[in-house]
Amino acid sequence: MDILPGSNDHYSSKDYWNLRYSQEANDASFDWLRSYADVADILRILIPDRSSKILMLGCGNSKMSAEMYDDGYHNIVNIDYSSVIIDKMKERYRESRPGMEWHEMDVRQIRFDNDTFDVAIDKSTMDAIMSVKGDIWNPPQQVIDDCTKEVSEVIRILRKGKGLFLCFTFGQPHFRKRYLTVPQTTLELRELGETFHYYLYILRT
Repeated sequence: MDILPGSNDHYSSKDYWNLRYSQEANDASFDWLRSYADVADILRILIPDRSSKILMLGCGNSKMSAEMYDDGYHNIVNIDYSSVIIDKMKERYRESRPGMEWHEMDVRQIRFDNDTFDVAIDKSTMDAIMSVKGDIWNPPQQVIDDCTKEVSEVIRILRKGKGLFLCFTFGQPHFRKRYLTVPQTTLELRELGETFHYYLYILRT
């Protein structure tokens, strides 16, 4: 089955993801950018407390949550706006990763209370949101609004004074810092990879 969309803007469509996940095998998985093994050393330093409450944004069928769980991070909550993949992931890990949560939820409208999580992780979810057609140098208002909503929601649910938002993305600073530069937070940028470069934005509340 060809799961690639006809154009990149389909990556921002819930209908595309529901269709894609409904047609993939139940045990299919895909990790955007890199796997957990590629970034584990970084995350172990940034999240030294294995009991930290972690929110995985736009989890899809990535193995990252399961691999973090196996590395001792047992307090992980996964959200995705595709009901299809949330149902599949619940079933896949029900017995092997007990306690890990899965919720159908949009990153632009997170249904958790303020100051609930220690860490939020976005691995290319913002990239998908930004795939709407338009000029990347002058993005459509929809992209601006959607990215701003995601970041504001993440900051709201992170514990103040010690919250950590980790955003793994293709996006270069010009295209991402406008959304991740927020008053009363600090932002750090790391360029990762060797022949294939991507970025990690570290926002501390």
